Amino acid sequence: MVPSHARVVIIGGGIMGCGLAYHLAHEGWSDVVLLEKAELTSGSTWHAAGQITHSTSSFALGTCVGYNINLYSRVLEKETGQSVTWHGCGSLRLAYTEDEVDWLHQTISVGKGLGFPMGLVGPEQIRELHPFYNLDGVRAALHTPDDGHVDPAGAALALAKGARQLGVRIIRQCRAMNVTQAASGEWLVETEAGGITCEHVVNAGGTYARQMALWSGYDLPATSMTHHYLITDTVPEFQDLDKELPVVRDDRLVSGYIRMEQKSGLIGIYEKANPNTVWEDHCPWDAEHELFEPDYDRIMPWLESAMGRMPVLADLGIKRAVHGAISHPPDGNPLIGPAPGLRNYWCCCGTQIGIGWGPGLTRELARWMVHGASDINMREFDPRRFGPYADQKFQIAKAKEDYLLRHEIPFPHFNRLVGRPVKPSPLHDALKSEGAVFEEVCGHERPRWFAPGGTEARDIYGFRRTALHNIIGAEVRAVRERAGTMDISAFAKVEVSGPDAAAFLDALVPNRLPSGPGRIALTHLLTEKGRIELEMTIVRLTADRFYLVCAAFFERRLLDYLTFAHQGEGITIINRSADWGAFTLNGPRAREILSACTGAELTNAGFKWMTAQEITIAGHKLWAFRMSYAGELGWEFHGPPDAILGAFLAVKAAGKAYGVANYGSFAMNAMRMEKGFKGAGELTNEVTLPEADVMRFVRMDKAFRGKAATEIALAKPLRWICTYLEVDGDGTSDGNGGEAVLSNGRQVGTVSSIAYGHGIGKLLAFAYVKADHAAPGSELEVVIMGAPRRATILTAPAHDAENLRPRADAQEAAAQ
Repeated sequence: MVPSHARVVIIGGGIMGCGLAYHLAHEGWSDVVLLEKAELTSGSTWHAAGQITHSTSSFALGTCVGYNINLYSRVLEKETGQSVTWHGCGSLRLAYTEDEVDWLHQTISVGKGLGFPMGLVGPEQIRELHPFYNLDGVRAALHTPDDGHVDPAGAALALAKGARQLGVRIIRQCRAMNVTQAASGEWLVETEAGGITCEHVVNAGGTYARQMALWSGYDLPATSMTHHYLITDTVPEFQDLDKELPVVRDDRLVSGYIRMEQKSGLIGIYEKANPNTVWEDHCPWDAEHELFEPDYDRIMPWLESAMGRMPVLADLGIKRAVHGAISHPPDGNPLIGPAPGLRNYWCCCGTQIGIGWGPGLTRELARWMVHGASDINMREFDPRRFGPYADQKFQIAKAKEDYLLRHEIPFPHFNRLVGRPVKPSPLHDALKSEGAVFEEVCGHERPRWFAPGGTEARDIYGFRRTALHNIIGAEVRAVRERAGTMDISAFAKVEVSGPDAAAFLDALVPNRLPSGPGRIALTHLLTEKGRIELEMTIVRLTADRFYLVCAAFFERRLLDYLTFAHQGEGITIINRSADWGAFTLNGPRAREILSACTGAELTNAGFKWMTAQEITIAGHKLWAFRMSYAGELGWEFHGPPDAILGAFLAVKAAGKAYGVANYGSFAMNAMRMEKGFKGAGELTNEVTLPEADVMRFVRMDKAFRGKAATEIALAKPLRWICTYLEVDGDGTSDGNGGEAVLSNGRQVGTVSSIAYGHGIGKLLAFAYVKADHAAPGSELEVVIMGAPRRATILTAPAHDAENLRPRADAQEAAAQ
C-alpha cells in the first residue's frame, strides 16, 4: 500500500532519486516517498562505470564533485553501514596539443578556487604513475590524485539506506502511472497501488523522465543516447600490482577512458561519429537492467586506438560489453530545478554522469526545495533555460551533437550549430549578410561578433587570445569613438498591465517603480530568502502598463515568478520575448544619426536620460528608451518585428556617413565590464543584495519580497562581497571565468566574470571575495592559466567613472 499523502513524492530510484531522498531528509524533510517501478538502481545507474574526477572547468559542477568524492570516500559507508566500494586510484587527463595543455591550465585555475589537489605532470611522471600507457605524442597530463570510482549500485543503495534511517519511505515494485495537479495546487501521483496527494513532486525518472513529464503537459528536453564500455579478460601485467593504476582520460585518441576493473581492463568510448539514440518516443515500462547488443562497427576506430595506447590489452578478449542508455539534455547539462510553468514540480534528471555529479546536485536541489534557494549557482542546470522551442526534433539533434562533443576540448564560448536557427530575430538576415556570427540564447539567435572577410572558425577558439581579440577590439572602439548598433531582440521582454499592475509589481521589487509614464528603473527580484533571482529593467509605458526586460536566460524564470505571485489582481501578463524585437544605437554620434531618421526631440531637455518615448523612425512607430549598457550616449528601440527591421535599416543608412558599425555580445560584455556593470554571472541565487553590492538599487523604506531576509543580511557580517578588479595582463591570455582569487597564496575568492577592456586597454574582472579582503584598493592575485597575476580592487568604473558620456547633450556629443 502507498500512503494517501506525503510532502514530497520522488519518482525514480536511481542515483538521482536516492540522492535527493537522502538530502531532503538531511535538510529536515522526512515526509518523503520514493517510488521505484522495479528495483533500486535498475535503470541507468546499475550499468554506470562509476568514475568521478575533479577535472572540470565548471565551478558549480566542481563544487558538486568535491562533495561527492568526500561523500563516497569518507562519509556514506561510515554513516549507513552500506558498502560503497570506493577506489581512490586518482586519474590522468592527457594532453597532446597546445590547446589541450591550455585546457588543463584553465582547469587548474578553477580547481585552485575549489581547493582541489591537482597538478600538471610531464611524460616521465606519467610513466611513473602508469607504466603501461603508450605516451607517444603526449605533452602532459592533469594529475588529480584524489579521483577514483565507486560501485554505482552500492552508492545508490547507501543513499537510500541513509534516507530510510531518517524516515523516508521507499516503495519498490510500484510504478507511477500519472501525475496531475489539482486546483488547490497539490499534486496527485497515481500508482499501481493507489494515489498519493503531495505538495511537491519530483521527476527523477532517468530515461523515463520525458514521457513522465508529458503526463503533466511538460515536454522535458532529454534524449536517451547509448554508450559503450568494455571489460577485457584478466591482464597478466596487473596480477602483481600492489595498487590500482589511475584512470586515464584520453580525449583525443580514445575519446573516452581506460582503467583497471579488478585485474581486468575497462575501456569506455564516446564515439565521434554516428551517435545512437533509443526510446525517442517511449522507454518500455518493462525495461529493467536493460542493455543493448554491442555495436562494434560503430566504436571500432576508437577501440583499436585504445588497444594501441594500452598495448597490454591488445591481445586480450572482451569478457563483457556494456551498452546502455544514458539521458542527454540538449546542452549536456543536467536538469535540476523547477519545471517551467509548473509550481512545485521539480526535475532531478537528465544527468549523463549521475555517479560523478548526482549527490552534489541533489544536495543543492534539496536545499532549493526546503529553503527556497540552493547554495551554489544553479544557472547551468536550471530546466527553465529551455523553452517550447526545444521540441523533440531539437532535443534529438542537440543530444547527438552533445554526445559527439563529450570528449572534445571545451573551448570557451564554443558555438554549437546543430539544429539552428530556431528563433531568428527580425534583423537576422540583414545582419547575417554583414558577417554576423550568431550564438543561441534561450532559442534566440544573437550576434556574438562580426567576421571580417576570410575569418575562419578555427581562428577564434582557444583559451588564450585568438584572432577574435582584435575583432572585438575594433567593435568596441567603433562604439566608443563613433557609433554602433546591436541586435538585442534576445532579451526577455514581458508586459504587465492593468489597474493593479503598479501595486502588484511594487510589492515584489526592492527599488521604487518608475514614478510616471516614460520613466525607467533598474531593480531585482528576490527569493523569500533574500537571494537574487534576476535583475531587470522596468519601463513605465503608461500609468498602468509596465514593460520588463531582463537577460534572455531568465525569460521563463521571470514569467513563473510573476505568474506564481499573481493572486487574482487586475493585471495581465504578456510575454513579448518572441513577438517584439529590439536593437541599440550607442556612441558619441548616436544623436546625430538618430536625428536624421526621426522628428522626435532628442536633446537632453526633450529626451532625458533614463526615460522612454514612443517615437517614429522612418515611418515606423516603436518605443525608444534612452539608456545604454555600453556606457555611451544611446538608445534602445523595442517594438513589433516590421517596425524594428524598418527602423534598423533606416538607422544603418543614416549612420553610414558617421561610420556606424555593428557590434555583438562579446563587445557588449567588454564594454559593460569597463563600466563596472554587474551581469548574470554576478547576480545569482547564491548571493544577497548586500553581497552583490547593489544596495543603491534598494529602498528599505518600502515593502518587497525578500525584505526581511535582506534586513538580516545587512545586520550580519557578509560572507563575501562582489569586487571589481583590474588584473595585470600578459598580452596572451585574459582568463575565462571561474578562476581562483588569492591573497598571499591563500584562496579568498572566485572570479565571476573577466574580460579585456579594449576601450581602456586593461583586463577587468568581477570576483566574489571574502569580506575581510574586499576593501577598495586592496591587492590580490587572480590565477589565470595556472599562474597568479596581480589584481587591484577598483573604487570606480574604469571607463567614464562620472557617467558623463551617456548623459551628453548635443553639443557635447558633437565635440567628443
